[in-house]
Amino acid sequence: QVDVVELGGGLVQPGGSLRLSCTVSGSFFSINYMGWYRQDPGKQRDLVATITSNGTTNYADSVKGRFTISRINPKNTVDLQMNSLKPEDTAVYTCKADVSEEFMRGIYIDMDYWGKGTLVTVSS
Repeated sequence: QVDVVELGGGLVQPGGSLRLSCTVSGSFFSINYMGWYRQDPGKQRDLVATITSNGTTNYADSVKGRFTISRINPKNTVDLQMNSLKPEDTAVYTCKADVSEEFMRGIYIDMDYWGKGTLVTVSS
């Protein structure tokens, strides 16, 4: 069993800031990367930011310079600091953990686990 738990979300005014936190726990060999995705009703889920176990980050163009993803001790926790928020940032933000599990002896498989999501609303 692997659990992904998100903290944060809420209502913030345009130009404001909000921080999301995600922690993965359970049985797995290692974490490959973790990330945040977002989705509006009727739209596809889009990548926001990811970070690998070695600290390599990737951001959607729409959030570069405004959002920062980082690793927090313990290493199974990541934060998403969101600054200069815009109304178009409003969405359900969901955390994903990509982990390696031992499928059978000496064989490992990568699996994705998703949190339940947290709503971020940017409005005046």
